[in-house]
Amino acid sequence: MTPRTHQADPTSSTRRTLLRGTAAAATAALATAALAPTAHAADTTPYPSKNPSRVRTGTPPRGPRIGILLYDGYSLLDPTGPAEILSRVPGASVTMVAERRGPVRTDTGDVAVMAERSLDEAGRLDVLLVPGAGNRGVVAAMENRTLLQWIRHTDRRTRFTTSVCTGSLVLAATGLLDGRRATTYWASAPYLEKTFGVTYVPERYVESGKFITAAGVSAGLDMALYLAARLTDEDTARAIQLAVEYDPRPPFDAGNAQEASEDLKARALKIVEDSQA
Repeated sequence: MTPRTHQADPTSSTRRTLLRGTAAAATAALATAALAPTAHAADTTPYPSKNPSRVRTGTPPRGPRIGILLYDGYSLLDPTGPAEILSRVPGASVTMVAERRGPVRTDTGDVAVMAERSLDEAGRLDVLLVPGAGNRGVVAAMENRTLLQWIRHTDRRTRFTTSVCTGSLVLAATGLLDGRRATTYWASAPYLEKTFGVTYVPERYVESGKFITAAGVSAGLDMALYLAARLTDEDTARAIQLAVEYDPRPPFDAGNAQEASEDLKARALKIVEDSQA
């Protein structure tokens, strides 16, 4: 096959210049709001960065160290939605962590996200986020002693330990949510309460001490913005929300389980079940 010849887009440089110009002031403003350096007694090696100017080899990150746990069968938006927001927190470092380095597949089996560090390499974290999964993934995680022990150990030194969707079931399996208020995926609420004695609260996110749990999947975005405000301040979180243009206006008013019909709930669960590998 003859290689294609690519011609430069005469408008591309203009678009880049415009974006850089409009973003420059915002970037400078966010930089001034960066958190003070955090002292770490354990591993201070910064997480990998595609931008060497952000993280230099051997230099601890200026802001919070955020670790997002991956395990087989997680739901894609649960870790990646919050990562999009939390990676914009000034000075923060965000990485995906799993039992072993490498790609970890979602519940549908169609997508894999790269875990850059193993559990043993994660070091001290200021924030831990545990995503949810389909039945297969979350049951396996709840029965994985290595995973549960690592979560307990990591939680000892976190500032915030968080979850999205059925990730709260995994947290509950460690005993960390005993006697607390929490939220989860709407269909898992009865199980959370009856099995672990956790008080279910039907909100987008719930804060109980250092634990912040989010409801199903997309609620992780709301939780991450709230967490960004707790890590910095409300003005910075508002700027991050605008930076990622998070202004949800869904075409249907059907996302609240408290208002949904039983028929719609049954169909929703069937769609989830059929889509999982």
